[in-house]
Amino acid sequence: MSLHRLLPHDTFSSSLGSLSQVGSSKASVALFNAVKSFPTFGDIIARIGLWWEQIRAVVVVPVFKFLVAICLIMSVMLFVEVMYMGIVVLYVKLFKRKPAKIYKWEAMEDDVECGSATYPMVLVQMPMYNEKEVCEQSIAAACKISWPSNRMIIQVLDDSTDPASKELVKKECERWSKEGVNITFEIRDNRNGYKAGALREGMKHSYVKQCDYVAIFDADFQPDPDFLLRTVPFLIHNAKLALVQGRWEFVNADQCMMTRLQEMSLSYHFTVEQQVGSSTFAFFGFNGTAGVWRISALIESGGWNDQTTVEDMDLAVRATLRGWKLLYIDDLKVKSELPCSFNALRSQQHRWTCGPANLFRKMAGKILRSENVSLWKKLYMLYSFFFIRKIVAHVLTFCFYCVILPATVLFPEVTVPKWAAFYLPSLITLFIAIGRLRCPLLLFLYNLSSFLSLVTLLILYYVNRSIHLLAFWVLFENSMSLVRTKALVMGLLETGRVQEWVVTEKSGDALKTKLIPQVPNVRFRERVHLLELLVGAYLLSCGIYDIIYGKNTLYVYLLFQSLAFFVVGFGYVGKYVPASSS
Repeated sequence: MSLHRLLPHDTFSSSLGSLSQVGSSKASVALFNAVKSFPTFGDIIARIGLWWEQIRAVVVVPVFKFLVAICLIMSVMLFVEVMYMGIVVLYVKLFKRKPAKIYKWEAMEDDVECGSATYPMVLVQMPMYNEKEVCEQSIAAACKISWPSNRMIIQVLDDSTDPASKELVKKECERWSKEGVNITFEIRDNRNGYKAGALREGMKHSYVKQCDYVAIFDADFQPDPDFLLRTVPFLIHNAKLALVQGRWEFVNADQCMMTRLQEMSLSYHFTVEQQVGSSTFAFFGFNGTAGVWRISALIESGGWNDQTTVEDMDLAVRATLRGWKLLYIDDLKVKSELPCSFNALRSQQHRWTCGPANLFRKMAGKILRSENVSLWKKLYMLYSFFFIRKIVAHVLTFCFYCVILPATVLFPEVTVPKWAAFYLPSLITLFIAIGRLRCPLLLFLYNLSSFLSLVTLLILYYVNRSIHLLAFWVLFENSMSLVRTKALVMGLLETGRVQEWVVTEKSGDALKTKLIPQVPNVRFRERVHLLELLVGAYLLSCGIYDIIYGKNTLYVYLLFQSLAFFVVGFGYVGKYVPASSS
């Protein structure tokens, strides 16, 4: 009996055990299936890749195509502008449209009865700030200007914070004063308005009221003795002329590669851009130095204003809106100095780009509403002078040639026509190089010749000077476009360092005898520029990708341009000057 009673119980227990085993097995299978359903790392990557392909096709590629189209339009606009300026310069040179033929000019002569009284009173302003390297030679050059001593006042406006610099300038002024030169040494207890503030304060002195004209020379400028004899007669005999501007000549152009490249850019600026503005609409941006202003025009235009860091261009715009004309003389050269330190160049380029952009923001409406300016002149000021040269040129150089064009190797669907990627920038570069030619015959032949003849002319003309630097100039200008584009955005948005004013370092007499010695212990953070290095790495990556996967030879440009950005980013350009006491 006990055996029969136990059997059903054992059977039930065994059945229950087998059921539990089946349930556990099913749970394990369900858990296994659930775990198996989780995406693997490969699945995640594949899914991200699918999402990226969708975003790429719907968003990224269309956006890049749109940006390329915008850049193509800007390229054509810039090309037309360069061509227009080339035609104007060609006309001026072929027909010898010199200023003396357009405006009345008569040489200054002593009157037997009146003597030097026939000469107008001229004020010579020389703003300075810790300029001990150059103050002696610049003051000496100003004191040697050929003009009756009783009809000229030299005003040295010293804002120096370095006691040694201030004392040196003061002694130099006292030395020339003892030799009979009418020179004054003016200081103020603040630097409000920087250079514009110093010039404005200088105009408030009582002795300025007797002056008719004011010549302005920065601390590193050395005018020739005949500077006033060549400029003032234009102002005397042409009542609507407000300014006569001279051309800069550089005493240290051959100091290093960076100064040579700067000379190429500035030579084009003066030979072409300034001459075109002066010859067509009697308007251009005053360069802030090496010029003579009619004081009545300066006062009528509102005087010196420090609303931007380009007080010189600001004054030129306001004078033009008042109906005054400006004259540029290309063969009137004034010696000056180029920055040989890369940090000094960066600061200068920041000011020269940020200032005009900020001025455009503030003055565009006033230009449009002006009643003293013709419609064509308004168009020239707003479109050619400001929009194309001060905005489009910088945006196109960096955004297209350093960002968008390299990115096309990553997006084969985005294509850039060869004429935009190669032919158009090559022609613009060649036209800029040609623009520096001074021989009308060569310019005439250039317009009649084929592309091969053009290259031949360039080689013949520049073989002793700059033809071998043309490629370096393009790479360097592209590298500098990052600094300029940043400054442009700050100026347009009026943010960041929009009002930053850094006085450009000078080297002075050291240039005449030897190169400036390298400073061995330069801190790493002072010479390294992170953004340039990042752009260099981006270009290098695009170049390597193009070598591996690409179907064109864009990598040649990308690798060279990346190298240029690395050289600039690590600070291996220009020379390091000893830190001044300023």
